[in-house]
Amino acid sequence: MKWVTVSELYQHVGEDVELRGWVYNYRSSGKIQFIILRDGTGLCQCVVFKNDVSEEVFEQAKRLTQESSVIVRGTVREDARAPGGYELGVKDLQVVQIADLDYPITLKEHGIEFLMDHRHLWIRTPRQVAILRIRNEITRAMHDFLQERGFVLTESPILMGTAAEGTTTLFETQYVSGEPAYLSQSGQLYVEATAMALGRVYTFGPTFRAEKSKTRRHLIEFWMCEPEWAFATHEDNLRLQEEMVTYIVQRVLSRRMRELETIGRNIEPLKKVEPPFPRITYDEALELLKEIHARTPDADWQPIPWGEDFGAPHETALALHFDKPVFVEKFPAKVKAFYMQPDPERPEVVLAADLLAPEGYGEIIGGSQRIHDPELLRQRLREHNLPEETYRWYLDLRRFGSVPHSGFGIGVERTVAWICGLDHVREAIPFPRLLNRLAP
Repeated sequence: MKWVTVSELYQHVGEDVELRGWVYNYRSSGKIQFIILRDGTGLCQCVVFKNDVSEEVFEQAKRLTQESSVIVRGTVREDARAPGGYELGVKDLQVVQIADLDYPITLKEHGIEFLMDHRHLWIRTPRQVAILRIRNEITRAMHDFLQERGFVLTESPILMGTAAEGTTTLFETQYVSGEPAYLSQSGQLYVEATAMALGRVYTFGPTFRAEKSKTRRHLIEFWMCEPEWAFATHEDNLRLQEEMVTYIVQRVLSRRMRELETIGRNIEPLKKVEPPFPRITYDEALELLKEIHARTPDADWQPIPWGEDFGAPHETALALHFDKPVFVEKFPAKVKAFYMQPDPERPEVVLAADLLAPEGYGEIIGGSQRIHDPELLRQRLREHNLPEETYRWYLDLRRFGSVPHSGFGIGVERTVAWICGLDHVREAIPFPRLLNRLAP
């Protein structure tokens, strides 16, 4: 018999096929047994009639426990009452392994800490499988969008000798030579170098921030997609972000509706994601926050003075005000990274923007036009107390054929959390690294 997946059963109605998977649930009623089989692509009800199988097969089926691994052979039948709309009339069953009886994750409710302790098993449940499949679709969409527009995937090192986003959240280790090395906070500095070689590039990989934060948006280890392109302005950068986010959302809506239904996502807000996205400046955001706070004086946050960066509650308040992603642009230079290009009309702010996802999800993208003048970059390094010698190679990019260029980083987990409607980013990655969690 042909080995197929549960997701392919609709193509084989009336045929004999083979399924390979694990027992998600089992029940028996005298001469009939019902095995709910999962194989990672879906759930299928496998029906074992005593008269249709040998005595040995029927007795084997009685031994099955939750998460036992099996190979099942039988005839595909359409049945609207069955999970996924199809079931298997079993003719033969082969037990690969009988799972221990004390499988910790049952069909009852469990607390989040218990589930996180058993994350290696929790990811087997239908909701978590659906989230991870949506994550896969999102990351594929990121690659496809950029590749279709001529961006070349390049790799940035994970071990770095320089800081990208500031020195306070670095993970430091000792390199083989004895000198300090740091886990990458961003691939951006290096992807700027490859942009000067290839024009349009991006990197996709893990990044690390030693932030002592417990908010629902923060992970210690997370993944980012970081496009960078030569000759691109701040305006070019915003348009690309707008198009990319719309592409990703539409891709998920067109290809992952079943998974969105599994996790109970209300898709109406996602249908509104289309260009143009609203834009407000940092100054306008401060005024809007004052207005929002005046209407909700008991909020657990306070408006901030000019020159301070937004916290998570401020981003949430702003994001709840719009029904589409919103750009907040032109931040004070002192709250942003050293490499961001000042606004020529107002040098105290930079040509940078954060893209906040609606429904209160906050920042999913941070980007900017980069400084391309070598003297200005030297000045910024001094202002940030960063050693010029360490960044000499980065300065070389401005000494030899410098051009205006722009880029951004989109956080995979935050994007997944928003599109899936998750309460916390910990479900948006297979094995989250949180402030208090390094295992499993």
